[in-house]
Amino acid sequence: MTLNLNSPQWRLIALRMEHGDLDALIDQASEKSPQDELMMRRLKKKRLALRDEIARVELELSPDEPA
Repeated sequence: MTLNLNSPQWRLIALRMEHGDLDALIDQASEKSPQDELMMRRLKKKRLALRDEIARVELELSPDEPA
C-alpha cells in the first residue's frame, strides 16, 4: 500500500493536529497574558477557520447518502 500524503485523509489528520496545537497555544496565552485581546481574537479566528476546513474535509470524505 502506498501512502499518498496529499490525500484528504492526511489533510484531515494534519488539520486536526494543527487545531489541537492552536487550542494549547490559546490556553497558554490566556494564562500568561490575558490582556492581549487582539492576539487572542486572531488565534481564535484562526482556530475557527481550521474547524471550518476540518468540516469541509470530513464532508468530502463522507459517502453520499442515498435519497
